Amino acid sequence: MYKTISMENQLKNTVLSNDEVKQKIQHMVDGLGKPRRSPILHTPAEQGLEFEDVFFQSLDGVPLEGWFMPAEGSDKLIIVNHPMGFSRAGFPAHLEPWRSAFAGTGNDFEINFILDFKILHDAGYNILAYDLRNFGHSGSKSGIVTNGIFESRDVIGSLIYVRNRKDMKHMRIGLFSRCLGASSTIFAMHKYPEYFKDILCLVAPQPLSVRVIMERELEMNGISDRITELEQALLISTGFHIDQLTARDAAKSVTIPTLMYGVHRDLLVRPEDIESIYTNIAAKDKQFFWIEGTTSRWEGYAYFAKNPGVILDWFATYMK
Repeated sequence: MYKTISMENQLKNTVLSNDEVKQKIQHMVDGLGKPRRSPILHTPAEQGLEFEDVFFQSLDGVPLEGWFMPAEGSDKLIIVNHPMGFSRAGFPAHLEPWRSAFAGTGNDFEINFILDFKILHDAGYNILAYDLRNFGHSGSKSGIVTNGIFESRDVIGSLIYVRNRKDMKHMRIGLFSRCLGASSTIFAMHKYPEYFKDILCLVAPQPLSVRVIMERELEMNGISDRITELEQALLISTGFHIDQLTARDAAKSVTIPTLMYGVHRDLLVRPEDIESIYTNIAAKDKQFFWIEGTTSRWEGYAYFAKNPGVILDWFATYMK
């Protein structure tokens, strides 16, 4: 049985003044383009994992912070790219002020990626997990989050770092890139294909288009007729038109084996959005599946820790 959230209907019955509408629109735009950072509450040591604090530069020089978790005797490496608002460690949605921001859509529980790292490490993988620009402990340049356009340079920075480090440059590489991380990876493959010639595979849960998540938020606030105002506010705040902030067209440049999945009844988006991105993936070997039985997007981020089999099988198949 699906867990249904009533916030949408409640908000639709609320009459807002014009000033309140403008404030909500600006709040939505700021939440997307300039989201608050979440703290790093956990480390790999909690799961008994050896790790090294690392730092390197994005392609355009932004300083990035991360962890390298070695797996002795293995030449297989998974590079992990996190979702929007998250850090390499996860997301503290069980704490304020993050809880209030997401409780209405059932996303008020913590995501702890250290659990994922333990599973990957036990399966024989070295792991590089880092914070994208503007998140966690990484630096910033423009201060604007762009759903993968600028962040694609961070993905390239991680690949350059690996290939220039003596103990990692020989490793076979797979990518585990969620949400913003997925969009960033897709944009990176589109703009900088030369860096992906020896990347073996990609797992890319829950990429999204900014238009859809903004339309859904307007709907949940009962102001779906104000999309034009939101588009203008987003352009002023970020310098990007709303439809530039999706990796749908860029997905045509993804040619490596790709596994994608998402929460089918995710309240924050629409299923046809991720389906359209997946359809454009040009890889000969690709696979998609839905997570059923929930409306919480966070369950898509928690899925691997609870059900690692399909994802581990994908990495095992293409990283032999």
